[in-house]
Amino acid sequence: MTSTAVVGSTGLVGSHILSTLLSLPSITNVYSLSRRAPTTTDPKLHPLTDADNAQWSPKLTSISPPPSIFFSALGTTKAAAGSFENQRTIDYDLNLALATAAKSAGAKVYVLISGNSANPKSSFAKIAGCMSLLGKWAVDFWAQDKDVIAKAAVSAGLKALEGGESVPKVWVLEQSEIVKLGRTEWKA
Repeated sequence: MTSTAVVGSTGLVGSHILSTLLSLPSITNVYSLSRRAPTTTDPKLHPLTDADNAQWSPKLTSISPPPSIFFSALGTTKAAAGSFENQRTIDYDLNLALATAAKSAGAKVYVLISGNSANPKSSFAKIAGCMSLLGKWAVDFWAQDKDVIAKAAVSAGLKALEGGESVPKVWVLEQSEIVKLGRTEWKA
């Protein structure tokens, strides 16, 4: 049985990671660190809410039993953050602080959700919309649905936990692996 923690669980991909974890019988506890409570309720869910994200690391280190896997789907945009510096504080500094806290707490696996070749000048929403009109094969080649990304993240985290030393220290999932782990090989 596995205990997990998720940050970013109220966001686009994080909310799908949360629901995926809650649906798995092998997951006993899911701790959610966020500014606001998740809309989901479940006996396995333990929301740790605080508007001050500086309090998240201490909350993470106080979880008992400690999470075996820590998932971070935490991220923002420059527009939402107000400046590049504020965005970096969340996307880099806060993620680093939480990863360090998770390791200190005893987490064995850290799963970070990040954009591939993120480009602040790309018109991603417009391009993604056009690609979806071409069919699933185009999406599988270039991008992916949020639920497939979430399932791939959970699958990779569980495989890393089970595989121990046989799994590389850093495992970057390429597009084909996301499709494989999140859709074609996914077993709930």
